[in-house]
Amino acid sequence: MSTSFSATGSTGNTGNGSVLASRSGFVPTPGSSPRPSRPGQLAPALLEQMAGGRDPGAINEMAHSSAAALLDRVRHSEDPMVVERVLTVVEREGVDDIAELWSSSPADSLPGVLWRLYMLRTWMRAHRDAIARLWRVGEPVATSASAIAGVDQAPTEDDIARLADSILSGAFTGDFAVAMERAAAFTDVVALGLRIEAKHLAGQATMLAGDTARSGKEDSANNRNDRNDHAKSRAGQAARLMHTAANLFVTAKDFHHAATLWRRGKLE
Repeated sequence: MSTSFSATGSTGNTGNGSVLASRSGFVPTPGSSPRPSRPGQLAPALLEQMAGGRDPGAINEMAHSSAAALLDRVRHSEDPMVVERVLTVVEREGVDDIAELWSSSPADSLPGVLWRLYMLRTWMRAHRDAIARLWRVGEPVATSASAIAGVDQAPTEDDIARLADSILSGAFTGDFAVAMERAAAFTDVVALGLRIEAKHLAGQATMLAGDTARSGKEDSANNRNDRNDHAKSRAGQAARLMHTAANLFVTAKDFHHAATLWRRGKLE
């Protein structure tokens, strides 16, 4: 599957607290804990071993062992700073280390699904304004998806950022399967919002193309060219949104499957 989510949006600072606690997976992120210079749970020694080049089997073994060790460390820690450090490792260290270790892991593995969770959180926080709008488009009336994900039908951009943190932290400190289901429900709704917007843009492109075809001789060449350009632009935007929506629907299925595997004791 692809973890190349894409959307445009801006950050913001308003919020009305519409992110809801969703069963046992919800754990708020501490906001004022001091952060160390490097989160030791990522086992830097493993990454250093990879620098010289290792065979795929060794990399796969390190991916699985590091993911299991990270999850176990957080679950057995009572220190809220540990959760904070795990949540913010991408911001502090960049994505490259995690990508090198986990990004090639399949979606039905623990490192693979943790990689997808980290990428989902990064995407949600980077495009919180656009994603809040897409949620409102995809879920105009609260449904079971709202209850599962833990967000109402009108989240603000700050709500999206808090939700991103709560899903990831819930995977480490709460019921892992519940966190997967929350991620899946949220991703499904956002993907639906993208699909709806894509269809709207495609309709605009068709309408503009039709206007150009129906235009008479009195219509200038410049006007026709402008409409054609606008039609092509909207069609291109629609195609890109549909592509992103398809990626997200696949990702949602990955999260659903991971929840099932976890409950069966088969997610490793």
